[in-house]
Amino acid sequence: MIVCSLQSGTSADGIDVAVVDIAPVEQPRNGGSDAESADLSMRVLDTDTVPWSPELRERILRAAEGRPFTAGEFCRLDTDLGQAFAEVAASSVDAVASMPDLVVSHGQTLFHWVDGGRARGTLQLGEPAWIAERIGVPVLSHLRAADIAAGGEGAPLMAVFDRAWLGAEAAATGRALATVNIGGIANVQVVHPDGEVTAFDSGPGNGLVDAVVARHTDGRMAFDDGGRLAASGRVDGGLLDELLRHPYLAASPPKSTGRETFDVGVVDRAVAASRTEAIAFEDLVATLTEFTARTIAEALPADDDAPRSLVCSGGGALNPELLARLRAHAADRGIAVESSARRGIDPLFKESLMFALLGFLSWHGVPARLSSGGPGEPRVAGRFTSGRMPLQLPPPLVGVASVTVEGTDRTVGTERGGPPQ
Repeated sequence: MIVCSLQSGTSADGIDVAVVDIAPVEQPRNGGSDAESADLSMRVLDTDTVPWSPELRERILRAAEGRPFTAGEFCRLDTDLGQAFAEVAASSVDAVASMPDLVVSHGQTLFHWVDGGRARGTLQLGEPAWIAERIGVPVLSHLRAADIAAGGEGAPLMAVFDRAWLGAEAAATGRALATVNIGGIANVQVVHPDGEVTAFDSGPGNGLVDAVVARHTDGRMAFDDGGRLAASGRVDGGLLDELLRHPYLAASPPKSTGRETFDVGVVDRAVAASRTEAIAFEDLVATLTEFTARTIAEALPADDDAPRSLVCSGGGALNPELLARLRAHAADRGIAVESSARRGIDPLFKESLMFALLGFLSWHGVPARLSSGGPGEPRVAGRFTSGRMPLQLPPPLVGVASVTVEGTDRTVGTERGGPPQ
């Protein structure tokens, strides 16, 4: 089954697209309702990132930051995003010269509503009908809503992928493995030897650094390229202590968050409270980078429950200064830090592979299991928009036992500066 996945993360850098061929390693055994879960192979056919136009990105950020936006502007943004996703999907399909069976579009998150300690709703834009019309095949969208309606957090969805990708290794070694995807927000997954996964958003990823860099440079820079700004600055202990007092960090998992919780206002309030208004720009970036590294490391289990490795992905995994700080804090807990590139997955496209796998699961009627220990019940994720023909789903599978990934010959991306670590 060929799946094309589309998404734009919290940082709103652009559209990540991947075309993946997913197939059972062997057919599920026994057949019928007693069939065992399938072992899957994912072969990556194409990956790419297409930046948003400056005008469209400005509208995305304006809406996400809660600035005035009319119903008409929301309608036009939803349409323009859907058309942009459709255009990127068409280009990627042309590049591989293979028509997908399904397109999975996560869309662009504008808001993740958390109230009273649990997720109440989530908003992603990018009308899927434009994609279905352009490509001509079904589209799966609105991937988080069913989990939230069933009492879950709707995030992190990465738990679905990591359970299948790393579960067998954790079971064989008898020790947990952890992953972190560092986008605008950082999400942590701990895969336990018994196959259960604890997954939650640990707090900010690149988002706060990106915001202060863009503001300081009037938009000329969107992020700390290669971590050079952070490396040239010094951490301000008073400001760091104030940032670490954020109430989200004290909440117990499962939990989820977004740009609406960790925006540039968090930085400004912490600067004011710590009386560091005269802090140098490079010192501010260094402090925020340290803040991200600390919150990720301190979210991991310690002592006997500590995972043996932390596998990093997302744009933050290509920031050498952030990874160096994360390695130092993780080492105190006996945890080794590595890039997903060492395991054959481009850090910039692990989320894309996750969305492709989630599409395969929903197409085959397999409920998505997110974090263990949470209040939600597993649900089949997403809503289908038919292509040009009536929607015809295959017989459901019982589940997926494991997944292995075969990459392409394409060089691992380095758009955030520096080689994979």
